[in-house]
Amino acid sequence: MISEEIFKLASNTSNAQLKNKYSHRVSLKNPVCGDSITLEIIVNKKKINSMKYETDSCIYCEASASLLSRKIKNVNIKDIKNDFISLKKISKQKNVNIPKKYADFKKLLNSDNLNRFKCIFLPFDAVIKALKL
Repeated sequence: MISEEIFKLASNTSNAQLKNKYSHRVSLKNPVCGDSITLEIIVNKKKINSMKYETDSCIYCEASASLLSRKIKNVNIKDIKNDFISLKKISKQKNVNIPKKYADFKKLLNSDNLNRFKCIFLPFDAVIKALKL
């Protein structure tokens, strides 16, 4: 059963519209389940100013994209890849420390959602691909 917290995360659609204003854009599809996402990212002085997204996906991917679009604002590009690698370790190991700025992802990244990690990480993979990291 999907928790109310995940519904709440997915329902925050403040960044869920493409504006056709971006420095980086990418579309990515999850070959396992068919989820797809398109991102428009604006980078200025090596920091992310904004991330807009559009998905055709499950609620887990939508919740992840919504949360990520708010959390990576003002994050330095050089830190993103290492942060994301740390988060992905959660799917393989227990007791991994989540970087503090991504602590809200604990609601998504838990043992109840192990079989949905590919859906949850699709927005992360899209950011990495868009920024060519």
